[in-house]
Amino acid sequence: MRQNKYTDQAQTVLGFIEFLGLAVITVATVIAGIIEVNVMVDARNVTLADLLLMFLYLEILAMVSVYFSSGKLPVRFPIYIAIVALARYLVLDIKNLDHWHMIGVATSILLLTLAVLAIRYGHIKYSYGDKE
Repeated sequence: MRQNKYTDQAQTVLGFIEFLGLAVITVATVIAGIIEVNVMVDARNVTLADLLLMFLYLEILAMVSVYFSSGKLPVRFPIYIAIVALARYLVLDIKNLDHWHMIGVATSILLLTLAVLAIRYGHIKYSYGDKE
């Protein structure tokens, strides 16, 4: 199907906006990572919460990298980020959480993990192949 010139122009503009958004996310993530490293150096202490936060930043950068290289965003990446964010929340606030809240967060992590497994299984079992 032939696209008209307005569709081509709209795709060009949207592609530029998408590129700009990804660039802003990348720069903001790198800056946040540098700030976090400075906080750890100044405190002369690295905690599990710090490491999990660094993993969050790395996952965001990996997600942007995959998107730049393939033009697609695997749904697994945001789920990985959510799992790490929930784990970090659990680690940071474990003293302030009641039992039900901890069970809720842990159950959320388990459900997200099962979602990743289901997605991976679906990709392997019911692969798209070269069609798209």
